[in-house]
Amino acid sequence: MSEILRNIPKAEVLKLADSVAYADGQVVSKTLIQNDGVGITLFAFAKDEGISTHESKGDALVVALDGKGRITIDGKDYELTKGDSIVMPANHPHAVYGVEPFKMLLVVSFPPRY
Repeated sequence: MSEILRNIPKAEVLKLADSVAYADGQVVSKTLIQNDGVGITLFAFAKDEGISTHESKGDALVVALDGKGRITIDGKDYELTKGDSIVMPANHPHAVYGVEPFKMLLVVSFPPRY
């Protein structure tokens, strides 16, 4: 049987923010799961780095793990700090930017394929 959740320890207490490292001038990502139904990814954004405006076919839950980030949805900005969450709705333009170094957990739920 293949591993479903990967790149993360199992049966061990951990801090998700420590599971992805900052890198100067970069956006670092670590995929934990990616399939037709769900994607779970950890991100670390260096200050002033981001992901440009795009859309997703699934609803995306962002959980801020560290630092300060800006999420833009449909042209409106939202600032998140550790412990904050927001949902980026499917098929709406959104972007992510590290106002300060910023770590987040992204959980995307995709619609079923028939």
